Amino acid sequence: MNDTITTKDGVEIFYKDWGKGQPIVFSHGWPLSSDDWDAQMLFFAAQGFRVIAHDRRGHGRSSQTFEGNDMDHYAADLAALTEKLDLHDAIHIGHSTGGGEVVHYVANYGMKRTAKIVLVGAVPPIMVKNANNPDGTPLEVFDGFRQALLANRAQFFLDIASGPFYGFNRPGAHVSQGTIRNWWRQGMMGGAQAHYDCIKAFSETDFNDDLKKIDLPALVLHGDDDQVVPYKDAGVLSAKILKNATLKIYPGYPHGMLTTHADELNKDILAFIRG
Repeated sequence: MNDTITTKDGVEIFYKDWGKGQPIVFSHGWPLSSDDWDAQMLFFAAQGFRVIAHDRRGHGRSSQTFEGNDMDHYAADLAALTEKLDLHDAIHIGHSTGGGEVVHYVANYGMKRTAKIVLVGAVPPIMVKNANNPDGTPLEVFDGFRQALLANRAQFFLDIASGPFYGFNRPGAHVSQGTIRNWWRQGMMGGAQAHYDCIKAFSETDFNDDLKKIDLPALVLHGDDDQVVPYKDAGVLSAKILKNATLKIYPGYPHGMLTTHADELNKDILAFIRG
């Protein structure tokens, strides 16, 4: 089933809701949509779970928002969805920006409704380099993202998908043109303003306090060849701050490993959920 909810500020959020069983809720990365979870939705639905994925505001088939493109609204939107569907004992899985969304949602709204969380190549604790995060990514990198998006969003998205996101710029990489086109298709469905604003949301939001609040079982997965969210400043640190986390680093895996290595990640996530 596909449907929409309307948030308090009048934004339509598109979501998919398939199957029956314990709910697994998926939060996607920038600038994509719920379609980025195809390999997980199909796998976990076949394993007897209810699988739910939404398009973040400004992304995919949700409203192309001009305002409210920030982590507070993203988390509130996710809370509105879980409340409408009255989800309990849910597993929340977030990739990249979606990992930040999951952490911010669970810490501020979802502790009672959530059983476990999974963070995959996720942006917490904080991406941008500052006095408290000296090993972070310099602000100039994200300014470059914004400049490229303003100059030619379509070409910028093609360059990301063809290169660092899936590690297709690495020697000997098995490049999938279908994967590149699908990433580009999802990106171009969303709104340019929302995508522009989301760069600040995923790079500058500080999730340290959120992570400290969460005592649920957490699985933190990251590839050590992630060229988008460097693992030492993200997954490794998040796993240290979370009270009940298991960390797994995959040698040589890229940021988009949920697509390029879906079989292995699905197996590891399933073992964690059932464990």
